Amino acid sequence: MAQQPSLTERAQQQANEFIESLDDDSKQTLRLSMQRLSESDIDKNAKRIGDQAPDFCLPSVKGGDRKLSDYLKEGPVVLSFYRGGWCPYCNLEFKALQECLPEFKQLGATLIGISPETPDNSLSTVEKHNLEFEVLSDVGNRVVKEYGLLCIVDQKMRPLYLDWGIDVPESNGDNSYELPIPATYVIDQKRIIQAAHVDKIYINRMDPNDIVEALKALKK
Repeated sequence: MAQQPSLTERAQQQANEFIESLDDDSKQTLRLSMQRLSESDIDKNAKRIGDQAPDFCLPSVKGGDRKLSDYLKEGPVVLSFYRGGWCPYCNLEFKALQECLPEFKQLGATLIGISPETPDNSLSTVEKHNLEFEVLSDVGNRVVKEYGLLCIVDQKMRPLYLDWGIDVPESNGDNSYELPIPATYVIDQKRIIQAAHVDKIYINRMDPNDIVEALKALKK
């Protein structure tokens, strides 16, 4: 049986197809923006393997506020910071994570998604994609900043986002254009990060199979 493409490979293919559909000016704007992003150091303060994961308390789409430390009482946590339900690469990641959710649970882990979307928009994301894992709303990117994952949408990209039907201020409830660098952390019950994937090129994501292997390693 042929090996299935990884999550990042699928996202890259989708990105290539999307770029090819753009006019020349939009292609150039997007490519220059990605180049500036690649050359930046915005991820220099991101939490990494061996760091203690900052605790937090955020509203859940299921109602009420939840703390990371509360989840960790039940077992390890897989923490996924995503840009928003409008992001096509996040949508691919949602699908892949949802498919692996039973395996995460079997390994005793809780999967949590965090984005800066307002609670109402976070709920819409959950309903649209039939997500069965916990989703929390980090309005203002307070937790994102504590994890060193803050990114601001390039000024020259903002008109293109609107052309593509993406309204970041409406999604997030502010005009900051602040988003998280997509990141995934596997956190043990002592709140230590045991696996991490942080990539400022937002197309690249941690493959669920790697998450499973990291969770299995915690059992050893």
